[in-house]
Amino acid sequence: MRRFSKLCLVGGLILAVPVIAVADKSDTLQMLDLFGEVFERVRADYVEPVKDADLIEAAINGMLTSLDPHSGYMNEKAFKEMQVQTKGEFGGLGIEVTMENGLVKVVSPIDDTPAAKAGIKPGDYISYINDEAVMGLTLSEAVDKMRGPVDSKVKLTVLREDATEPLELTLVRAEIKIKSVKEHAEGDDIAYIRVTSFTEQTTDLMREEFKHVKKDLPHLRGVVLDLRNNPGGLLEQAISVSDAFLTQGEIVSTRERDPGKTKRYSAHAGDELVDDNVPMVVLVNNGSASASEIVSGALQDHKRAIILGTKTFGKGSVQTVIPLTDHGAIRLTTARYYTPSGRSIQAKGIIPDIVVEQAKIEPIKSNDKMRSEADLRKRLENLQEKKAQEKKAGEGEDKPEAKPAPAPVKDKDKEKEGKKKLTGEEIAATEDFQLQRALDLLRAVSVYNQVSPEK
Repeated sequence: MRRFSKLCLVGGLILAVPVIAVADKSDTLQMLDLFGEVFERVRADYVEPVKDADLIEAAINGMLTSLDPHSGYMNEKAFKEMQVQTKGEFGGLGIEVTMENGLVKVVSPIDDTPAAKAGIKPGDYISYINDEAVMGLTLSEAVDKMRGPVDSKVKLTVLREDATEPLELTLVRAEIKIKSVKEHAEGDDIAYIRVTSFTEQTTDLMREEFKHVKKDLPHLRGVVLDLRNNPGGLLEQAISVSDAFLTQGEIVSTRERDPGKTKRYSAHAGDELVDDNVPMVVLVNNGSASASEIVSGALQDHKRAIILGTKTFGKGSVQTVIPLTDHGAIRLTTARYYTPSGRSIQAKGIIPDIVVEQAKIEPIKSNDKMRSEADLRKRLENLQEKKAQEKKAGEGEDKPEAKPAPAPVKDKDKEKEGKKKLTGEEIAATEDFQLQRALDLLRAVSVYNQVSPEK
């Protein structure tokens, strides 16, 4: 019997965990002999020379990716890029992806990145990268092909459910610096908090930004927490963001294969971002995954917030990043997470309290051919209107014909000053159907709380 140790990164905390290797069984040894035989055959007889390291890395990655879509092997370069990504700065397209049916499936584009600006949507499938088929590639290989030098172009062929033909999109790679939290005031009564991902700075940024927004809110009546198209991130940040809105109780639990290794994370009183009596709405959609689902599930179970939008992605598993000495790391699914009420949302998602599909608001044009009372024969006359017309006609007979006054000269500069220029965020808010429903709901709840009798 031999003893080993491994380093586990759980929610940003690196832990050394002892592992005991049990004596190998005969069938395991036979399969390892089979692997060695195949490895030697490929080395000796494959049509082109192949590096031993490439074969072994491919075998390791194949073993891990056969387990589930989120496990895999990262070489040293990929491991370093992953560490940079969790800090909130990295290069590429700004897109969170997974593998499904042999194609790259978009979990969510990240705000203000090339992918979001190009119109990539959650649920899209990428079938070709620079006219090379994705089918047959591993997820890490596909991601590597989408990465490249800043300002270089990459062509993606996208399959979309409601599109009759594949979409050809050309994106320009960029150095992506993510500000994971954006906040602004909606009117003078509601705080809007947008969390785009859960990086190392998310909770601190949220608290810092909220202090500035609160100055513009003399009468805070509610908070909108927007987690739409948020692909997730660090577990510890999901816990601390939830804690910022909860005074007590469990936030999430993680359960490994060994029942004795269940972990529970709870809220702490006294560090809330807003008072417990301030109503909240959390916006979610099918691009809300992982850490986003932890937050929305915790706030829903504790009835701290109303969840509004569409069903979330449904990623209810925990990945542990295990560094390997001089050989990158492996990402291994080690646990499932559960909401405070014990719900597993794996492949199910968070069901909103109020389902609101995103929609486009357009004015309905009136039909000029529709009849009204004025079109009916023998209708009663409007006596007030008749008298007004007679009076106007009488005044016109006594007065000489008046010349039309010259049109006033428009002062373009004053006209521009009189018009309020909307910011990009304000324009987007007026066009966001789900956000408008959330604002309406919060204001209605506030009015109800004011007029309802005290219990």
